[in-house]
Amino acid sequence: MACGAALAALTVPAAEARPLAHGTAGRVSAGQPVPDTQRANRAAEDSGTASVHGAARESGTASVHWAVKDSGTPSVRFRGLAAVDRRTAWLAGTEGTVLRTTDGGTSWRNVSPPGASGLQFRDVTAFDARRAVVLAIGEGEASRVYRTDDGGATWTESFRNTDPRAFYDCLAFFDRRHGLALGDPVDGKFRVLSTADGGRSWRVLPADGMPPALDGEAGFAASGQCLVTAGPKDVWLATGGGAHARVLHSADRGLTWTAADTPVPAGDPAKGVFALAFRDRTHGIAVGGDYRPGRPSPQAAAVTADGGRTWRPATTPPPAYRSGAAWLPHSRTAALAVGPTGTDLTTDGGRSWRTIDTGSYDTVTCTPDLSCWAAGEQGRVARLER
Repeated sequence: MACGAALAALTVPAAEARPLAHGTAGRVSAGQPVPDTQRANRAAEDSGTASVHGAARESGTASVHWAVKDSGTPSVRFRGLAAVDRRTAWLAGTEGTVLRTTDGGTSWRNVSPPGASGLQFRDVTAFDARRAVVLAIGEGEASRVYRTDDGGATWTESFRNTDPRAFYDCLAFFDRRHGLALGDPVDGKFRVLSTADGGRSWRVLPADGMPPALDGEAGFAASGQCLVTAGPKDVWLATGGGAHARVLHSADRGLTWTAADTPVPAGDPAKGVFALAFRDRTHGIAVGGDYRPGRPSPQAAAVTADGGRTWRPATTPPPAYRSGAAWLPHSRTAALAVGPTGTDLTTDGGRSWRTIDTGSYDTVTCTPDLSCWAAGEQGRVARLER
């Protein structure tokens, strides 16, 4: 209930919020993480009690905050996060690390695949407390997929990339059986893997329906959110590094795609759309910018109301680069965006954002039972509480 109350405190007092109703260039390669947060934010990060001050002041609930949970892994950066509910969550990060909690983050169990210490896990999808799929990124054979059916006690390597030109960034599932994994362009087109058995086996999809990639265009393996789904067949992928930051959409599980430009900064290997979040087949948000510390990121967020065919800039965007985004559960208007310099909240569907926390997080997710989780550098993982 604490998480639900925290979310209510964030959204209900805002005038524009509605009642809860339903709920290589461009790549971040292994061994080259997105730079750490600025030193000025360390104190707030380490305490784990920086209140979600903007919304909290408006609502009179100053205790609403990201409550940091001790993962016991201060050397690991977690860019992969999959929350099942307010008690169960999975983390995937550097040093081949996979953690799982089933008690709301009070304790974490290291369930890393054997022999994976040299891998960089950047994404994880969890179906429940026992079944999960994780993605390791990197050139050639460094890109791999593992699946567990027993809570991480054992793992099966279900895919290992054998093409030295390929580099996989993130994965997403439509349901418990059907999913995709996104790879950077090979022979001028983004490469996509497909599974129809829950990640137990994978095949490379034909590239005929994929539009040509721009020069230097790629995906960002920064938060596990460069590939997202909504419903049984719709999927979107985010790009950067090219002349334009684009979002590509498929309505047939990755067989054919259309591309749309966004107003998010582009034209540089460090700029682009880093994360997407769709609350249904039509309404989505995109966040990103320039991941280099101290670099400005104007127009670091955009919104769509037509399934990604067109994008318009946020009228008041986040103040800096953001790498992760998530819609608050059962809300049509509220979402969170996170990055190395803070967390931002929108209560008008992504048109305007305000900073509510200054701690460093790389990725964020929310679950149907009214819980939100975030994770990032120095083993940090947190749950929204009051």
